[in-house]
Amino acid sequence: MKKRTKKYHALHMALYTALCPVLTILAPAQTAMAEAAPNKGVTINVYNWGEYIANGTDDSLDINEEFTRRTGIQVNYTTFDSNEALYSKLAGGGADYDVIIPSDYMVSRLISENMLAELDFSNIPNFEYIDERFRDPDYDPGSRYSVPYTWGVVGLFYNTDYIKEDITSWSALWDDRYAGKILMFDNPRDSFAIAQFLLGQSLNTADESDWAEAAALLKQQKPLVQAYVMDRIFDKMESEEAWIAPYYAGDAAILVDNSDNIRFVVPEEGTNFFVDAMCIPITSSHKAEAEAYINFLCSPEIAGANMDYVGYSTPESAAKAYISAEMVESSIYYPDEETLKRTQIFVNLPEETAKLVDSLWAEAKMGGPGESAVLIAIILGFLGLYIAILIYKRRKRRRELA
Repeated sequence: MKKRTKKYHALHMALYTALCPVLTILAPAQTAMAEAAPNKGVTINVYNWGEYIANGTDDSLDINEEFTRRTGIQVNYTTFDSNEALYSKLAGGGADYDVIIPSDYMVSRLISENMLAELDFSNIPNFEYIDERFRDPDYDPGSRYSVPYTWGVVGLFYNTDYIKEDITSWSALWDDRYAGKILMFDNPRDSFAIAQFLLGQSLNTADESDWAEAAALLKQQKPLVQAYVMDRIFDKMESEEAWIAPYYAGDAAILVDNSDNIRFVVPEEGTNFFVDAMCIPITSSHKAEAEAYINFLCSPEIAGANMDYVGYSTPESAAKAYISAEMVESSIYYPDEETLKRTQIFVNLPEETAKLVDSLWAEAKMGGPGESAVLIAIILGFLGLYIAILIYKRRKRRRELA
């Protein structure tokens, strides 16, 4: 996850300071709480994506420090770099987290495996600020286990110095004119989703033939791809080492803001609408305090200050009053309804389907079964040669002893 440039933080802090007197009038309960609270002797463990919360740098509000100041609850904050890494920590049984922030499909998986605690919304009154469209999601029917933190869409960003035509389709990632300058996501759900949109499939299909067809399309693309990467997509595009790449809108917008030659588009076939959400593991030792933390992050002025720094979209319209107007008015952060109608959201796949996807993804990245077979043949060849040498040496040794 990438952070916003400094100009946005300065704008926000100026706005936040100017509005403080107004907040005192309109929200006396919250401002009364703003005075430093005594230490409660409780520390909650929060596990989030990297660079995904305002931390006081670049004139931003230090969210965790402010939470501690207002509540007296300490925060031990650590980060992960993928949903799968988060899952491994939880499934391993050695983790002791009170608040986690997985993505939609991982929320669905954690619910299905009974790894999340049902939330007590009497401790999260600020849930009222969450917009209606983010309530009762497919990945958490009834919003019983999660509260949305951020959202966004996936799109294509490309360098207009090298790509002169307007890009409108995901098929540009299969254009051999850009061979060696194309980047792809280094995770199966996001990469398969691009192929699935081109094929008109559901992102959550359980049909094996659908996944096989999408995998075949990814194998066709493989010779054109410079690299399968995640955060490095940003750096490679910025340095012009690559010309075109898919990425999350929040991060792509930073590059667009900082570069005159970078354009971002949501392809006409549609795209993934993603949500990252706040949850409490069933093993949490401080559930009430964790709910207080979630409630704090849902406060509109806190959510606004946070998202203004993080650079992702807020699920609270009320929070937009605390975000720079340039960001709120950007179609990258807040796409129009016509664009949103062309989106799909991930949910957890059945176990057998997930295993199939992992297998097909490994094949696609290696170039398909053909290349895999060659690699296996080479390995077996070396193994056979090694065994033959060992047998020869043993026979020679026996002759010498005889």
